[in-house]
Amino acid sequence: MLSNLQKPRWLGIVSNLFSVWQNQSVRTFALMFFVGFAVSLAISACSSNANINTANSPAAIPSPTTNPSAEVRIGYQKAATVLNALKGKGELEKALATSGASVKWTEFPAGPPMLEAMNAGSIDFGYTGEAPPVFAQAAGTPLVYVAYEPLGPKAEAIVVHKDSPIKSVADLKGKKIAFAKGSNTNYLVVKALEKAGLKYTDIKPAFLTPADGRAAFEGKNVDAWAVWDPYLAVAEKAIGARILTDATDLAPNRGYYLASKSFVETRPQQLKIVLDEVTKTSDWAKSNPSEVAKFLGTELGIDPAILEVSEKRKEYGVLPITDEVIAGQQQVADAFQKINLIPKQINVKEIVWKDNK
Repeated sequence: MLSNLQKPRWLGIVSNLFSVWQNQSVRTFALMFFVGFAVSLAISACSSNANINTANSPAAIPSPTTNPSAEVRIGYQKAATVLNALKGKGELEKALATSGASVKWTEFPAGPPMLEAMNAGSIDFGYTGEAPPVFAQAAGTPLVYVAYEPLGPKAEAIVVHKDSPIKSVADLKGKKIAFAKGSNTNYLVVKALEKAGLKYTDIKPAFLTPADGRAAFEGKNVDAWAVWDPYLAVAEKAIGARILTDATDLAPNRGYYLASKSFVETRPQQLKIVLDEVTKTSDWAKSNPSEVAKFLGTELGIDPAILEVSEKRKEYGVLPITDEVIAGQQQVADAFQKINLIPKQINVKEIVWKDNK
C-alpha cells in the first residue's frame, strides 16, 4: 500500500527534475547560441576593419606597374622613324617621370594590328598610315586622331620586277599584287586602279606584311608589290624593282598619331607631354637624315645608304588636324566603303581631338 501510494509522488519528483533539467538545457543552448552569434559578429567586424585598414595602408596602394594612369603604353613600328627614335633616345621616360608615369613600348609589324591592340585596351598611343584608322573606326575602335605627319606621295609606290612586261597600272588586270591589308598602300592600290579604269576586283590581292611581301616579291610569287618607305627604297636599291607609280596625284600619304579615347579624356596632360616629345624627335629627324639612316640601319638591318634615299623624300612634322586633312581622310574612308572594304560609312570628324590646335 505504501509503495503504491508513494509511486506517483516519486514519478512527479522525477518529472519535475527532468523539466528543470530540460529548461536549463534550453537556457544553456540559447546562451551558447547568442554568445556564438556575438563572437561571429565581432570577428566579422574585425575582419571588415582589417580590410579597410589594409586598403588604406601604403602597401595596398597600386604600384606604377599596376596603376593604368602611371604607365603610358605606346605602340610603334621599327620603320616608323619618329617613335622608334624616341624610344631609343629615352627622352619620353624623363619627361613623363615628372607626372609620375612610366612608359611601356610594344612593337608591331604594321598599323592594323597596332590598332587592334588599342581596341583591346592594350596601348594608349601609336602611329599609323592613313588607312588603318579608317578600318579601326569602322570596326568601332575607340580611337582619336591627335596629330598628323605629312609623309609625302613619293614615300610609297607600286613596284614591279625590273624585267616585268607590266608597263602601266592598266596592265595589272588579273595580276597578283602584294600589300598590307588596311594600310596606306591598300588605299594607293584602290586609287591607282580607279585612275586606270580598273576595279578592285580586277586584281588578285595578296595581303602581306612588308617582310612577307618582300619575300613573295623576290621569289616572284606576286606580280607587283605596293609598299612604303623604307621598304620601298630597299625594293628599288637592293632588289632592283621598278616603280610603276608612286602616290603622286593619287593619295596624300599622311601618317597619323592616334590615341585611345580613354587616354585623351582622362590623361590629356600626359598626352600633351607625349606630343611635345614626339615633336622634338621629329624636328631632330628632319634635320639629321644621315643620323636617322644610321639608326634605322641598325634597327632594320638595312644599309644606311639605302635608307638615306627614303629619308630624303620623306617629310616630317607633328601637325594639328585641319579641316583639309579631315576632308582628305574622309575621302579615304569613302573610297573603302564604296568598294565594301569597310562595312559602313563613317564620319572621320567625329573622332578628331578637339584640343589639337
